[in-house]
Amino acid sequence: MDSLVSFLVNYPAAFPWVAGLFGLAIGSFLNVVIYRLPVMMERRWQSQCQELINARPATPAPPERFDLVIPRSRCPHCGHAITALENIPLLSFLWLRGKCVACRKSISWRYPAIEFLTGVLSAWVAWHFGFNITALAGLLLTWGLIALAFIDYDHQLLPDDITLPLLWLGLLFNVAGVFVPLPAAVIGAVAGYLFLWIVYQLFKLVTGKEGMGYGDFKLLAALGAWLGWQNLPLTILLASFVGAVIGIASILFMGHDRRTAIPFGPFLCVAGWIALMWGNVLTHLYLQFARITG
Repeated sequence: MDSLVSFLVNYPAAFPWVAGLFGLAIGSFLNVVIYRLPVMMERRWQSQCQELINARPATPAPPERFDLVIPRSRCPHCGHAITALENIPLLSFLWLRGKCVACRKSISWRYPAIEFLTGVLSAWVAWHFGFNITALAGLLLTWGLIALAFIDYDHQLLPDDITLPLLWLGLLFNVAGVFVPLPAAVIGAVAGYLFLWIVYQLFKLVTGKEGMGYGDFKLLAALGAWLGWQNLPLTILLASFVGAVIGIASILFMGHDRRTAIPFGPFLCVAGWIALMWGNVLTHLYLQFARITG
């Protein structure tokens, strides 16, 4: 590790390449998180419900251990355990031509797509910030947002296991002012949560329905903790705009019912990552445009 740090200090131009390659491996792990974390949460909820109603199965059987490490990844079709050579990011998918080595059924394109996305965004963050603590923090936030976006897309769920650690990490990094001063981060966390909570309550009051979940509040609070209250308006505006465009497109071109619920978390994740990279620039441009047109 020391030799790698010394290499990157002496050759900072190599940092995006190293971050990109490391991001591919992280993307492979994120695939595990995206699939397994909701299952783990569901099993935990079922266990808690059984305890609450004092339900006990007649012949209790210890469940198979299921977490982010065990069991090994398997083919969803035939149960073939994936070997290390079959689990090399991107390369294994290309080598196997997108098929399981045992049953020859197709492997979902999402696995290499998430690996590729994580690698590209990791390299981009490294190139944008350079070899420093800001880039390390930006990589952690990027990986967390990728996991949250895909979990929410699949399950309309933003796990506290990710949103709350992200919130605390944002505050801890900003103790040293990595992105914004600590007061701006604290106000951002509070304002981010309260803004969506108020929108939720008003929407419920008017329509009698729940327009979003509490996970959205916590995610925006986490983004406020990382990026400060100054970037919250940009994040909300970008997320709302992208969400509206995709929602209209899904109705017009994909035949979705307008009453179909669309998770807001992925749009917040995309907007938060854009704000991480170019928030100050975009906010400055918006203020300049407002002065010209005002």
